[in-house]
Amino acid sequence: MTHFNTLRLILGDQLNPAHSWYKDKKTNTLYVIAELKQETSYVKHHIQKICAFFCAMENFATALNQAGFNVLHLTLNETCNDEDLPALLTRIAAQHQCNTIEYQYPDEYRLKTQLAHFANTSPLTVSGVDSEHFLLPFEEIKHRFIKDKHITMEHFYRAMRKQFNILMDSNKPHGGKWNFDSNNRNKFSAADLAQIPPPKLFNNDVSAIIARLNKHNVSYFGKAAEQLPWPTTRKQAISCLDYFCLYLLPHFGQFQDAMTEQSKHNSSLYHSRLSFALNAKLIHPLFVIKRVIAQYEQRPNDISIAQVEGFVRQILGWREYVRAIYWINMPDYATKNQLKAKNTLPPYFWHAKTKMNCMHHALCESLTTAYAHHIQRLMVIGNFCLLTAINPDDVDAWYLGVYIDAIEWVEMPNTRGMSQFADDGIIATKPYAASGNYINKMSDYCKNCHYKVKQKVGDDACPFNSLYWHFMHTHRAKLEKNPRIGMVYKNWDKQENTLQQSTLQQATYYLNNIASL
Repeated sequence: MTHFNTLRLILGDQLNPAHSWYKDKKTNTLYVIAELKQETSYVKHHIQKICAFFCAMENFATALNQAGFNVLHLTLNETCNDEDLPALLTRIAAQHQCNTIEYQYPDEYRLKTQLAHFANTSPLTVSGVDSEHFLLPFEEIKHRFIKDKHITMEHFYRAMRKQFNILMDSNKPHGGKWNFDSNNRNKFSAADLAQIPPPKLFNNDVSAIIARLNKHNVSYFGKAAEQLPWPTTRKQAISCLDYFCLYLLPHFGQFQDAMTEQSKHNSSLYHSRLSFALNAKLIHPLFVIKRVIAQYEQRPNDISIAQVEGFVRQILGWREYVRAIYWINMPDYATKNQLKAKNTLPPYFWHAKTKMNCMHHALCESLTTAYAHHIQRLMVIGNFCLLTAINPDDVDAWYLGVYIDAIEWVEMPNTRGMSQFADDGIIATKPYAASGNYINKMSDYCKNCHYKVKQKVGDDACPFNSLYWHFMHTHRAKLEKNPRIGMVYKNWDKQENTLQQSTLQQATYYLNNIASL
């Protein structure tokens, strides 16, 4: 058994080849990348999510080994008897006579707590370093954000634009505006649908990983894909980015909120498919941003500022923002339930068999591909959970498990905060509740639905309509003074009392029969 002075742990979402750890090939250091039962079971995961992380970990281990580093890549076959991560580290350190363990600070509270406890109780010298991935350093979060206080994302985003000199003309925003979101709300026409490029897919063989998961009785859900189509190496991630810049960026912003059932060949539409690679740290956010801006500067006739700004805002603004919200508010954030929602997820969240066409398509894409774009997540699935008062614990667990890019730092603020308004406005200044009209405006789902989007009451009335008014009615005392939604109550009060009562009765019926919708 080869002996090393130092063991360095690399977690599954720390696959950053540019980390300073790799500036020097220290012969007395052992890098450990391990599949762990612990990481498959803290929630029930989509099988493609587990496969993506395990595949990317194996590829990263191979790349480090080929670059001359001492790497120990352990599969479930080798770690199945390790109770948890500290047990694994203790065993490997003893086997190789390591006296020092180093790790990169995890981006999930449960792992940060676990490793901090291990560092305090282990007889070995255990220490952590920054993951060197995010643009806002961890130590700066407490200087920009305040626990339980709403900080406007737009203000944060503008400050980040200035700090990193992104899309700036001296001190002014490039293009004359900070935000071009109003340009980015187009619905697909038939001609638009015909122009959507095919997605950039890969053929990563994960059949051996699936066999291992089954051998060790790992519980999972979703459709398996032995040839995983997501980028799981840095080379693939850059290829995916280049494809996005060439074919998808010219229309990204224009259609970033659009949804369609006519895209079975390409459920990701004009979205980049980079979220997993970014969140696993295969590729750096600033690298992505600069590559996109370079394409814009080289092809001004093909790519407008609205397309680029919308993309940059998601990475430089929103992604950094939700991570800061997560850390400044944890661990309390994980228990927030300001609307006291307590219902459970209906069964179609696991099989997509529902008469609501929008939910069917959004759930089906999620279960089939481990992906859905942000409006499907927020304004279809999330909106439904909000209107039906699903317990945010259940919502968190489902979102964290189903999506290939879901890590708790990004998932929880998006679901418990933005989607479910359970944090009482730390992220969103109003609940993102909407009737069927919004879904009809941004998609073609309603055309072929069992329910009628224009109807509030009746056997075939769109559930989103009555459920929306039931939600607004239920939480009126909390919401009616909110300046962003006060007009809603004026519209409600103008309705005939008989219509109000029948609408609320319709919603109550749907809530009582939620499993059969």
